Amino acid sequence: MNANASTVSALSPEYVRRISPYVPGKPIEELAREYGLVESQIVKLASNENPRGPSPKVRAAIAAAAAGVTRYPDGNGFALKQALAARFGVGLDQIVLGNGSNDILELATQAFLRPGDDTVYAQHAFAVYPLATQARGARGIEVRARDLGHDLAAMRAALTPQTRIVFIANPNNPTGTWLPPAEVQAFVASIPAGVLVVLDEAYNEYLQADEQADSASWIAAHPNLLVSRTFSKAYGLAGLRVGYGIADAGVADMLNRVRQPFNVNSIAQAAALAALADEAYVAESARLNSEGLVQLMTGLDAIGVAYLPSHGNFLMVRVADAGKGAAPVYEALLRSGVIVRPVANYGLPDWIRVTVGLPEENARFLSALGAVLGR
Repeated sequence: MNANASTVSALSPEYVRRISPYVPGKPIEELAREYGLVESQIVKLASNENPRGPSPKVRAAIAAAAAGVTRYPDGNGFALKQALAARFGVGLDQIVLGNGSNDILELATQAFLRPGDDTVYAQHAFAVYPLATQARGARGIEVRARDLGHDLAAMRAALTPQTRIVFIANPNNPTGTWLPPAEVQAFVASIPAGVLVVLDEAYNEYLQADEQADSASWIAAHPNLLVSRTFSKAYGLAGLRVGYGIADAGVADMLNRVRQPFNVNSIAQAAALAALADEAYVAESARLNSEGLVQLMTGLDAIGVAYLPSHGNFLMVRVADAGKGAAPVYEALLRSGVIVRPVANYGLPDWIRVTVGLPEENARFLSALGAVLGR
């Protein structure tokens, strides 16, 4: 970096310069370049994507929408908002569309945080919560986990007069832990009205029917609740980046004021609209995911490897003794053409996270892990 560039970068606020950027799962193309592997022989189980991809109906909607890419998308996303409002029984003015649900989390911090404010989130929770907090010059309060999951009582006790946002992920990424809806609803009810509760339900569709919360209905009684969901996971649209938030109209209005114009492109809107309507496909994806979890857990049991039971489409696997770290196992898996996710940045250095893949992909991971560990 030359002197002039260094001088210019110093103009950025100190709290921005301290940010360590989010590191996504390693792309297949990158691994192929680094290790001289053939792309078709690489298995990616690092980013919690739906291995089935989108449904045939969604693929048809994408093809049809491609004809209109010369025009700007509907900046208000009327058709998709209308479908979401009908699905959840809320008003159009209660929906915010995002470039993935990550965008919804960022918009919440942009709309409601100032330098000097606080946010509260759990240890081992999604890395974007502290990143988005720091980007606004606010302070993140990380609350010690209980059994690698959220300790709601401790989170409630951690609130300060400066707290503006509380983040909850249910199920949680990367641990896969889950909180019963009644506990979450009681927690939301206990939070002061001047604090926004962001309930991140990115993996909701993978829950069993009796585990899913009707969280959108809580907003009428708790207007300080923002529910965030995505089409990236069970719907298979990770590459199109489309998510949404459901909130009180006043909260949604603030997020819509700070979001970028046209933040969800026309193909993504068309795909999401078709995906939302194809309920049978999503249900089948959830069923196959449950079978995949069983396949992984059974295989890990067979080679004597510990794991954390999960409510998402991924599994936390302990591959090293305390303090030894999972990095050598992660690297060895990469060399064998299997991409998983290291989670040392979540305070879990002895673990890796593996996404549930297709049956043959799960088998490939289990075989590779057994070979790496000598089991």
